[in-house]
Amino acid sequence: MDNEIKQKLIKSDKDNIWHPYTQMADWVNDNPSEPLIIERAKGSYLYDVDGKKYLDGVSSLWVNILGHRNPKIDRAIKRQIDKVSHTTFLGLTHEPAIELAEKLLNILPCNIEKIFYSDNGSTAVEIALKMAYQYWLFKKEDRKMFLSLKNAYHGDTIGAVSVGGVDSFHANFRSLLFRSYFAMSPYCYRCTYRKKEIKFPLNVNGFKDYNVQMGCQGECIAQVEAILKKNNKKIVAAIIEPLNQASAGMIVMPKGYLREYSNLCKRYGVLLICDEVATGFGRTGKMLAIEHENVKPDFICLSKGITGGYVPLAVTATTNEIYNTFLGKYEELKTFFHGHSYTANPIACAAANSVIDIMKQDKILEKLQSKIRYLEKKLSELSKHSKIGDIRHCGVMVGIEIIENKETRKSYDSKLNIGAKICDSLREHGVIIRNLGDVIVLFLHLTVTKREISKIVDTIKTKLDAL
Repeated sequence: MDNEIKQKLIKSDKDNIWHPYTQMADWVNDNPSEPLIIERAKGSYLYDVDGKKYLDGVSSLWVNILGHRNPKIDRAIKRQIDKVSHTTFLGLTHEPAIELAEKLLNILPCNIEKIFYSDNGSTAVEIALKMAYQYWLFKKEDRKMFLSLKNAYHGDTIGAVSVGGVDSFHANFRSLLFRSYFAMSPYCYRCTYRKKEIKFPLNVNGFKDYNVQMGCQGECIAQVEAILKKNNKKIVAAIIEPLNQASAGMIVMPKGYLREYSNLCKRYGVLLICDEVATGFGRTGKMLAIEHENVKPDFICLSKGITGGYVPLAVTATTNEIYNTFLGKYEELKTFFHGHSYTANPIACAAANSVIDIMKQDKILEKLQSKIRYLEKKLSELSKHSKIGDIRHCGVMVGIEIIENKETRKSYDSKLNIGAKICDSLREHGVIIRNLGDVIVLFLHLTVTKREISKIVDTIKTKLDAL
């Protein structure tokens, strides 16, 4: 691209656009490097306006699971555009949505029997929270609380933030939110070396502190049980990101934790919401994270990878037990009064149908297993580096925690912004990844090659050597 045109685009961006999760003072004034303007993409690569290619190591914020410009998804979308691009789903239906519901129900656990469409992950969670609350309302039970985990992230809408536990994202909004209990996060790397008894809040909304002995999975799950045992008649639902608290820095749960969390919900009569927005559609090595521990929740939330990263779509799936509670005469006002203009968009449904077909026909998950093993091998080698405290890995989702001192687990001063600097420097080598603080995050395509895995991991090592 002509440099004059490029500079005009950059200036226009800086003058007019507010980017998400971006400190705009850095973006506009202090950033020594020019913003990347992406022009096109293919497979695992993004190409900027100057023709330079970059390995997309975060799947374009965790959504692109089968590579960019997948020809089968391209064709499915083009075919649908030739028929109809959008029609309301209020009082009407269409074939792509009907077909997708059938395919999803063949994937989801057998207790899940109804599909409710929306358009993003936050909304999918918001819908599950509202359905669960209204369910107990119709059952004549006064329940207003929810249970979540510290370090949880379930989206950016107000309901989703109310069950979120990442203070840097959520703390400013606390006065706007409904109250939730928060149990200790199973962040084992940081727990196991803090072995003294401390006061740890059950939640961040001003409830009584709870004395816990940090340091193991047993204590984490014991706190969940303590909250449920005391407050189960107040709790609408418990929500969890199965296996991996991705936005908190890839906090991977110990084996068995998810299963026990589910068992406790059943034991104490509390509905369970599994937020599979990040973990669903193959990211853990199985189609759904809950498959690893045979969990059957009351709600499953899906989005991100469901359309292969092409267009927005989300699903809140639930049981007939929940659905049937909303049935009644019109004047009873049992209708679930929630919907969106783009609910079940036909183009999005067509893309999702294609994604499910591709994953089955091309044996994507079967082929992925050897790549996951190769990734594990590369990460094991990298973990020996003196500047790496912990590598948390679940399928093709990886968190690499950078530390100043390996022996004491001392973190770098946050003012140094080490994680962001490493990610910025990787672009010089044609790799795009993002950080969560000083945790370097990889979120790889399911179609990634072993050669691409090597390039990403080896380039990170090179930058760590230079620290």
